[in-house]
Amino acid sequence: MRFSDPVKIALNNLRAAKFRSFLTILGIVIGIASVIIIIAIGSSAQELILDQVRGVGSNLVGILPGASEESGPPASALGVVITTLKYDDLKALLQKNNVPDVMDGAGYISGNDTVQFEGKDKNYTFRGTTASYISVENAEIESGRFFTKEEEASLARLAVLGSEVVADLFGDGDAIGKKIKIGDQSFEVIGIFKERGSTAFSNQDTAIFMPIFTAQKIMLGVDYLNFIRLKVDSEQNIDRAKADAIATLRDRHDIKRPEDDDFSVRDQKAGLDAITKVTGAIKYFLVAIAAVSLLVGGVGIMNTMLISVNQRIQEVGLRKALGAKNSTIRLQFLMESVVITLIGGIAGIAGGVFVSLIAALVIQKLGYHWPFIVTISSIVLAVFISAIIGIFFGLYPARKAARLNITEALRYE
Repeated sequence: MRFSDPVKIALNNLRAAKFRSFLTILGIVIGIASVIIIIAIGSSAQELILDQVRGVGSNLVGILPGASEESGPPASALGVVITTLKYDDLKALLQKNNVPDVMDGAGYISGNDTVQFEGKDKNYTFRGTTASYISVENAEIESGRFFTKEEEASLARLAVLGSEVVADLFGDGDAIGKKIKIGDQSFEVIGIFKERGSTAFSNQDTAIFMPIFTAQKIMLGVDYLNFIRLKVDSEQNIDRAKADAIATLRDRHDIKRPEDDDFSVRDQKAGLDAITKVTGAIKYFLVAIAAVSLLVGGVGIMNTMLISVNQRIQEVGLRKALGAKNSTIRLQFLMESVVITLIGGIAGIAGGVFVSLIAALVIQKLGYHWPFIVTISSIVLAVFISAIIGIFFGLYPARKAARLNITEALRYE
């Protein structure tokens, strides 16, 4: 018997029971498509997040208040207020005799308040930062200007707005030189940022920026920083800059033992690695959940094949009487289950790729950098899973058919 013969017989039997075969194949299609879609969307989302982090720069070192393990974030990153990081720490880190490889650095403090302009009011995040923000963050001004070092030190009530804030408050009108009220304080708008989108889990477009001391002393009444970011002269010097920053902060905070650190130092590479691990784990966890639907499809295949065996008992008896071996009968029914899963797998791959493409196009239209990613490995995985399911769930019906007694099969009504 040629290898193609069981395939032809399998296709003929599928055509003979079109509706039942369709429902069986549909379960596999949904399961395989789900796996393809989740892997594709997960990979695209992962690349979107990583691209946002890379957009800030690969030569940056971040310092947060509060200690942490190397594998986890400090408590301050989870919303816990820790007050150990000060503006003087930033000044010390920018001194060449302390951290020679640092080119520049910026400090940050954030809050939320209601912003008012000509009867419009909305709650926004405001960020107090240093005049060096533009250099450190590679930010660009659309119109107007950013505040200066002198204005930073003088508690100037100046505001630079994100593009979405301008659109909300001013529409198509000119915002430069206008006065807005943040809480109970009046601020002059001196600049507008170019549209940028989210980067490193923050969105410049939806925030208002003001001098660091204005935010600390006038708006929040605090003397600490939420975050410090240092710009290193090259990626090759990041490890040395981190070591120098740690030594400087330990000296300033009178820390003798590493386990007593009240700060955490991270670089972008460590952040990228952590994000990749977390998003990868989430992606494959979701794939595992989607794979449950394949088990349901597999049970459907077993049910279909058992019905097929019962309906073709006389056929099996006749073939055995004509000399067909048990292995030939087993191969025939096993091949039918594999054909069902492969047809469903191919259709599922096509459907999954199509849905992933549509999702990518829609998200790109919304303004996000969302690459369309369907990997060869995910397609190979889908085909492999299809074949395994066909073999696994078709094995029992195939063995049952092969074990039928010739005499009883020929007498079966």
